[in-house]
Amino acid sequence: MRISSEIIINKTHSLRTSYRWELLVLLWLAFFLNQADRQIFSVVLPLIRAELSLTDAELGLIASALIWTYGLLVPVAGFIGDRISRRNIIGISLLFWSMATVSTGFCSTLLQFILLRGLATGGGEAFYAPSANALLSEHHAQNRSFALSLHQTAVYAGIVLSGLIAGYIGEQYGWRPAFFVFGSLGLILGAIIFLRLEKDTPAIVVDSNTTNSLSILQTARFIATKPTIVLLTLAFGCMVFVNVGYLTWMPSFLVEKFDLSLTQAGFSSLFYHHVGALLGVLLGGRLADRLAQKNRRNRLLLQGAGLLLGTPFIYWMSVSITPAFTYGALFLFGIFRGIYDSNIVASLYEVVPVRLRSTAYGLVLMCAFLVGAFAPYILGSLKPIYGLQAGLSWLSVVYILGAIFLFIGGIYFFHKDKED
Repeated sequence: MRISSEIIINKTHSLRTSYRWELLVLLWLAFFLNQADRQIFSVVLPLIRAELSLTDAELGLIASALIWTYGLLVPVAGFIGDRISRRNIIGISLLFWSMATVSTGFCSTLLQFILLRGLATGGGEAFYAPSANALLSEHHAQNRSFALSLHQTAVYAGIVLSGLIAGYIGEQYGWRPAFFVFGSLGLILGAIIFLRLEKDTPAIVVDSNTTNSLSILQTARFIATKPTIVLLTLAFGCMVFVNVGYLTWMPSFLVEKFDLSLTQAGFSSLFYHHVGALLGVLLGGRLADRLAQKNRRNRLLLQGAGLLLGTPFIYWMSVSITPAFTYGALFLFGIFRGIYDSNIVASLYEVVPVRLRSTAYGLVLMCAFLVGAFAPYILGSLKPIYGLQAGLSWLSVVYILGAIFLFIGGIYFFHKDKED
């Protein structure tokens, strides 16, 4: 009987381990499409401008509309993610934004782009990250930073491959089929997620007689009492501002500065940076887990170092006079961006109780993305006056500011704010 019980226990453990990694794989694919769908627009932007005669400011406004919508809805997504099945939230959001991506291929006016690309796609994507990260954290409690880092690599793969594939499709068949292809893949994956993932129990069972059920406003007030969370949010906003501005305008920058084709620019602007980020996030995840065993505030300090060390390469990628130097700067910028990315969620969860993680992460995302959303529009508006080179080089100052916020939080406030 004892041997039989041990066999059953071992089989159960093996099945749960297998499910944890299947969960990670499916969420990786969903996050891949989340980022790919978001990046398609920037890659085929020159083709849309040429066909529809939109100005740089209008194109920047379309990109900003997606981020603003994302930022406004993501706290609602986090709040809901603590209260209903996260599997359902992830699957429905994937199907919604994928249908919006397909529909974007039929756009012909600025208003249509804002409604379908900005509001619908951004709104659907907002509901993915809070639930996905919380679900992964629960199933990978012992190797949280590493699992979340692997999940984060989908960002880089999605952006790089979307640059290559969307650029090729755009050159060969026009910009519209690019949206059709990626949107259709999302619809297929959404169906698979509903078939394969287990319906999970909500993190919070809402009960008016307990203190565990907090509203979004109550969670926001809780966050405001913890300076470490506020500083993490400010730093995240700086990173998002730089990232969104770079992703939106770098393909166009390479086309204009080095006369690259759309496929070359879409690939080169994204590949070198995100290969570096992939290496950086894996390195950062492993390193952070080790350093956190000595002192948990080291997660924040490692993030601050990542932003600070990445600063000069943002400047060099903009002012380099040859493609080779630009690509080298993009790669090193990516390395240190990845080190920062590896602990975005893990650092936050050090100072947020388990029952509030989805809601708190949603609020942090909202603040960061509402700030970052201004980058495409600002750079697009400044482009006719100062040029893209100047605008992109100025992004380095924002990285320095983010590093300062992280060092202040880690050194002066983390010990008081950390959760046991």
